[in-house]
Amino acid sequence: MLSFFLSIYYTQSKSILPFKISKVTRRFSGSILKLCSYVYAGLVIFNISIVFDSLVISSVLDDALTQLAIYSVAQNIASMIQAPQRGIIAASIAHLSLAWKNKNIALIQRIYQRSSINQLLFAAGFLSLIILSFLDAVTTFNLKGTYLDAFYVIILLGLTKVVDMGTGVNSQIIATSTYWRFEMISGIILLSVMLPLSYFLTKEFGIVGTGVAQLISITVYNIIRIIFLYGKFRLFPFTIQSLYTVILAAAGFGICYFTLKDIHGWAGMFTRSIAFIVLYGSGAIYMNLSPDIKPVLETIKKRLGLLKS
Repeated sequence: MLSFFLSIYYTQSKSILPFKISKVTRRFSGSILKLCSYVYAGLVIFNISIVFDSLVISSVLDDALTQLAIYSVAQNIASMIQAPQRGIIAASIAHLSLAWKNKNIALIQRIYQRSSINQLLFAAGFLSLIILSFLDAVTTFNLKGTYLDAFYVIILLGLTKVVDMGTGVNSQIIATSTYWRFEMISGIILLSVMLPLSYFLTKEFGIVGTGVAQLISITVYNIIRIIFLYGKFRLFPFTIQSLYTVILAAAGFGICYFTLKDIHGWAGMFTRSIAFIVLYGSGAIYMNLSPDIKPVLETIKKRLGLLKS
């Protein structure tokens, strides 16, 4: 309704928004239509890849509704890992576009690596917290026992999010470059891997197989884009800090799990979570895994009055 009234207003206010096709639009209309077509096709392919796993589960498995409900729980929990991804993507697009315009490959490389390490730090840490607390959370909150079957699916889908976030803003780098057509091509490759893999693995191993298919497909998809960007522009998302982050998350998880596994309920969830946050956070700060850690800490100290402005 609001858009309808705005349309009437702008139609009457010709001086504010005249409906006139500019010379630039007429000149580049073919390129604009081609770009919009590729972008739209890429979005369609991406949306198909998101919902296809649920369609396969509902059509292949015998107890489809129950299995789909369990899988949806795992999907929703794993999707929380992606919380900062949209903000990072939105913040990076303008800088990437300007960097491509100025042919500033060094800036693009810096954005690529920073988006990779920052997202990897968050994703690896958050997934570890989820795994440490999930089983106790189901029993403590008196949820249905069938939700325990989502545990391994959560691990697989969580690892999928870690891979996707840990590879940085490769999609946005490709989309803002002159090779934006490859974004759709890589999406077609994703579907060609995901569709048959999801069907056969789901039929053979149930929803765990669906999770494995997602992990393999997204990993292959991102590897192809990493290879493409490196081959074309020598852009690479990982540094030695990326390896340290994975090792730190695995070590912190192992220490908290094996030393505190006999504590259950609220006490177990709280103790393991706090212990992991302390180990993981202090390790990340000590090793300075991201160049953005210290500025964030200084900002927090200023807000708390612990550091003079």
